[in-house]
Amino acid sequence: MAVQFNHTIVSARDNRESAEFLAGILGLEVGTPWGPFVPVATDNGVTLDFASVPPESIVPQHYAFLVSDEEFDAAFARIEADGVRYFADPRMEHPEEINHHHGGRGLYFLDPAGHGMEIITRPYGSH
Repeated sequence: MAVQFNHTIVSARDNRESAEFLAGILGLEVGTPWGPFVPVATDNGVTLDFASVPPESIVPQHYAFLVSDEEFDAAFARIEADGVRYFADPRMEHPEEINHHHGGRGLYFLDPAGHGMEIITRPYGSH
């Protein structure tokens, strides 16, 4: 069996809120909670298990999601409709812009716990 990434735990102030936020943007489903986790599974079988922790223990992380052009359009429309601030860059110096790196499109936004989320249509190094 080849090594595959299976799941990760994502710290959140409110696990349900963060899971629903990300699932809503990406057009995914929130899974059935188990133990302290609220899961969101991606189409390639990786699960993000959101866990509520004290806010002071959250260390912001970065999570990038490769999406098709159609999925990008849909996610971008939801971001704009929900009034979510987005940026063309990870330092968040270019608000209300998307980037065109590697011949595709991408953008960054923050989840409710302050994690940097990114959606891209082309993998890094693909152009």
